[in-house]
Amino acid sequence: IAQYDFEVERVADGIQAIRRCLESQPDILILDLMLPGADGFEVCRQVRQQFTGSILMLTASEDDMDHVAGIESGADDYLIKPIHPRVLLAHIRLLLRKQGSAGNVGPQSPSEGQDNWLRIGRLSVHPIQRRVELDDTEIELTPSEFDILHLLLKHAEEVVSREQLFRNIRGIEYDGLDRSIDVKVVALRKKLKDSSTRPRRIITVRGKGYLLVRDSW
Repeated sequence: IAQYDFEVERVADGIQAIRRCLESQPDILILDLMLPGADGFEVCRQVRQQFTGSILMLTASEDDMDHVAGIESGADDYLIKPIHPRVLLAHIRLLLRKQGSAGNVGPQSPSEGQDNWLRIGRLSVHPIQRRVELDDTEIELTPSEFDILHLLLKHAEEVVSREQLFRNIRGIEYDGLDRSIDVKVVALRKKLKDSSTRPRRIITVRGKGYLLVRDSW
């Protein structure tokens, strides 16, 4: 947590959570549904009118009705456990950006120099020349592989859905069956020295899409 400049307070009781939330007014409140004293729905309802931050429900419940109830209680986002930490971090950052607090968590987009290179760590991408360098070594990518990497890089630490990839890369709508993007991502990982079994640089978010991890380069 400290490496991302977050200050975190943990509270295990729903009643205490209501009191602490209203007293300290954190940037974001992450709620489980199953809490003693008052469940997550009740906490959300109690604080919503007086709480200026964002509310994220993080629960193991896959019940659609719980999802609907959470949103109707005032939650800004709803995630189902288990969840990859990077995906949770991406959702937290997105909520903070929406409320204008993104400055508290560091830069979210790749840095761009006067030479037009986009850089994250040891990865450099030149959108105009369509060149890619990793560890000062040029990487040869196919046009579609480059387009995928460029899109993921522009949205680093955000989940990019298959629908977005198909629209941006192929100019068509995703039919839910085509796996051509997935095949290209596998090839892209190999060229970028990422693990095929346990990727760290471009991770798969089950049922969602792909996420490029900033601090893995």
